[in-house]
Amino acid sequence: MSVYAERRARALAAFGGGVAVIPSAREIIRSNDSEYPFRQNSDFWYLTGFDEPDAVLVLAPEHPEHTCVLFLRERDRTMEIWNGRRLGVEAARDVLGVELALAIGDLDAKLPELLVGAQTLYFDPETHPAFEARVRGAMRAAHAKTRRAGRAPHSVTDPADALHAMRLVKDAHEIAAMRRAGALTAQAHTLAMRATRPGAHEYEIAARIEFETRRAGAQHMAYQSIVAGADNATILHYRENRDVLLDGTLLLVDAACEVDYYAADVTRTWPVNGRFSPEQRAIYEIVLAAQEAAIAQVQPGRPQRAFHEAAVRTITEGLIDLGLLQGGVDENVERERYRDYYMHGTGHWLGLDVHDVGRTRDAQDRPIALAPGMVTTVEPGIYVHRDLPCDERFKGIGVRIEDDLLVTNDGHENLTAAAPKRIDEIEAIVGSEAVTAVR
Repeated sequence: MSVYAERRARALAAFGGGVAVIPSAREIIRSNDSEYPFRQNSDFWYLTGFDEPDAVLVLAPEHPEHTCVLFLRERDRTMEIWNGRRLGVEAARDVLGVELALAIGDLDAKLPELLVGAQTLYFDPETHPAFEARVRGAMRAAHAKTRRAGRAPHSVTDPADALHAMRLVKDAHEIAAMRRAGALTAQAHTLAMRATRPGAHEYEIAARIEFETRRAGAQHMAYQSIVAGADNATILHYRENRDVLLDGTLLLVDAACEVDYYAADVTRTWPVNGRFSPEQRAIYEIVLAAQEAAIAQVQPGRPQRAFHEAAVRTITEGLIDLGLLQGGVDENVERERYRDYYMHGTGHWLGLDVHDVGRTRDAQDRPIALAPGMVTTVEPGIYVHRDLPCDERFKGIGVRIEDDLLVTNDGHENLTAAAPKRIDEIEAIVGSEAVTAVR
């Protein structure tokens, strides 16, 4: 818990002169009385390490008595029999290391007192719309308390600027969790390659990856898996995962697990029958070269945009060589003609969220510089849709290769390097697992 206490201390310093209200996530109904699996709000988790709903963290740096207050559910024997154990108010202070723990039912009465003396209320109504009315009510009550003397917040400011700048640079505990998530995901991709064969279904591969990561200790998948065979690989966020895997086609798999709330994000593409055709190999080699060129740019001090630019240039050169683009490299890059085949960015921040928080441009609208502790994906791709006016031999081919890169003091560390991506490695692995008939 000392890790979370240190983060709260940094946040208190950032919120000086104000009060920050950070609610937990809510339980959400999936259908009738069934709920989606609970997943804690990332900012709340980052500051508390507390995994229950119906809780609110209040950071009040200027308050004379309590600068850190957690409101949470009380113990309830009946509810715990039906729905699981609760930490409870009495244990929260010792277990979580907060100054003061109070019942969530006391929030409406206590929050106005905590707001008195603050200039600004830090709260994000877009993330917590159902909670906004209570926060506004607390502001009105705080103003009522200070009509004759004192002050209360008049403005509401998003706490993201402070919190998300902290979350952008990972500490040793976060990096350890991300290494583990990357290692488990890489292992699962390898085993999924071994299990791939013509006639299998996309959902079998999705299930294999989830099984292998969960069996190894991951608590959740980091996002809904994309297991896209044949033309489905040209759909960036394909999620049906129900088609039969066809001989002679490629399989694109974008799937990863989450360890202690920290995500991996990995994509590999391999031939269903274990052998790349000449056209598949040609596209794959361009994407792999683009990824290698991009990864070389992941260095401390380099602009965050640099690795995307390196990937774009390599892909454009390759598409020209194959005759899928016409003209010179500079002209195609400047006019973004490559976007018919490569329409997304080359990476995003990674951490508590798959598309993690943190700015990519500074106050002068310049790409920020990479720094040690940042983690980014590097994921170039080429997608040749059937409706493109190009060589028929390449239509329906979709390839993406994605790894997770930690920026270090002297370069980078590939957290997912164990997932095979060399053509010879892939061809040696795919389909190598003995098939067991299902009765």
